[in-house]
Amino acid sequence: MTATLEAITAHLDALLDVARIPDYPNSVNGVQCTHQGPVRSVASAVDVSARTIRLAAAAGANLLLVHHGLFWNGLQPLTAHHYARVRLLFENDMAVYAAHLPLDAHARFGNSRLLADHLRLSVSGGFAYHKETACGVQGSSDLSTSDLFSAVAAFSKSHGGAAIISEAKPNQRTRRWAICSGAGAGVSTLAEAVADGIDTLIVGEGPHWTAVEAPERDLTIIYAGHYATETLGVRAIGAHLTDTFGIPHHVIDAPTGL
Repeated sequence: MTATLEAITAHLDALLDVARIPDYPNSVNGVQCTHQGPVRSVASAVDVSARTIRLAAAAGANLLLVHHGLFWNGLQPLTAHHYARVRLLFENDMAVYAAHLPLDAHARFGNSRLLADHLRLSVSGGFAYHKETACGVQGSSDLSTSDLFSAVAAFSKSHGGAAIISEAKPNQRTRRWAICSGAGAGVSTLAEAVADGIDTLIVGEGPHWTAVEAPERDLTIIYAGHYATETLGVRAIGAHLTDTFGIPHHVIDAPTGL
């Protein structure tokens, strides 16, 4: 089966509420590169790169669904590696659809929500607000922080990452947790965690100072890997497109180690 890029785009734009959710200008959510089509097969990847484009083409896909798109580094001339990426897209008649915060914030397909589901954590509210949009999730529990870290570390390892944990007390238990995928540890998220009474914060990555300050704020931070924590959303959307349009979906795994 095939589907038109226009039909898929309209479906994803509505599903992810792309027009309403604010994001960083360089995200350029939605179709970033069109093609002659139709869509025969979709591939999902965390990032656009020459590597993921080649892998998608080798899998027979001509639509690449990503979290971090072509214009992440801002306006740049079509030279060097940027030209090489665009040329690969044209040569393979491959379209690109990107979804950044609209995917993070989604109640069903959001990266943080899916990670919480994977860890069997019950979500009770939003976290990591960008303007009025919650990009993460939070909830209550009563479990060993050590056991939680072990579960996160196993997940991270299976997705090409290596989780680490900031200072934790002996026999510590996690009773209030929050998750923000990607670059989730920063000034605003740490302040929000403290204000919400969070004792364990799970993120993709964060600056060194966050691990230094965490114990002084009665907070434990689990860094699960930027790449690993953002694999879930695009893969779930790719599977959803198969269910909706009947087109094959291929997972493109290209871990960065971060």
